[in-house]
Amino acid sequence: MSTEVEQEPRRSAEDTEGGTPLLELRDLHVYYGAIEALKGVSLTVGEGEVVALLGANGAGKSTTLKTASGMIQPRQGQVLLRGERVDGIKSHELVQFGIGHVPEGRRVFARMTVLENLRMGAYRLKRPDPADLDRVFTLFPRLADRRKQVSGTLSGGEQQMLAIGRALMGKPELLLLDEPSMGLAPLIVQQIFDILREINAQGTTLLLVEQNASQALQLADRGYVLETGAVVMSDEAGALLSDARVRAAYLGEAIE
Repeated sequence: MSTEVEQEPRRSAEDTEGGTPLLELRDLHVYYGAIEALKGVSLTVGEGEVVALLGANGAGKSTTLKTASGMIQPRQGQVLLRGERVDGIKSHELVQFGIGHVPEGRRVFARMTVLENLRMGAYRLKRPDPADLDRVFTLFPRLADRRKQVSGTLSGGEQQMLAIGRALMGKPELLLLDEPSMGLAPLIVQQIFDILREINAQGTTLLLVEQNASQALQLADRGYVLETGAVVMSDEAGALLSDARVRAAYLGEAIE
């Protein structure tokens, strides 16, 4: 797929009510030592949207999420939440601003129980809200059944559910998800995406990094494509899903 192609999205976050995106990344340049991982990445996420971030391994997708959540600080550029700059704020403090991050690889606290993991997700609150626990257990009935089980003994799918549930315990307005389907069986992947759709319907905005481009674009409103640290395409999800270049690069279809 050529990096010379760049499209503007048909519906941007600025079109949402109020005119200010929930999240805006402006001209982000991020380095690992001397290696430039992000080369001027800009994107917007409007309140209530699901936005997908696609790209091959090493394209900069995870780095983009880590920069948005404060885990990595950009050398140049800005991260804005509701129009206010938040770059420079540490990740554990940025949770207070309503950003939740579900990292690649789940990273549950393996020696803690399911319930203890969920309570850790609410650490910024004085005490966990029972309504939030009820919400998580309603979304993920398996977690309710395993609330006293040590998390390291859960299946991969159950650990992914726990990682998402733990993030929800922090009451995020914006949830960043990094490869939620990685390593999961197709049936579990479908369950995870059904739950993400319900989470969004309940009012949580989603920015999603996902190798399963078909699932991601069926869930998303809009999408961006990253190549070697730069945005090379952006459009409505349906347009990206039908684009021959996207289908060839990420769905394994030949360009006729």
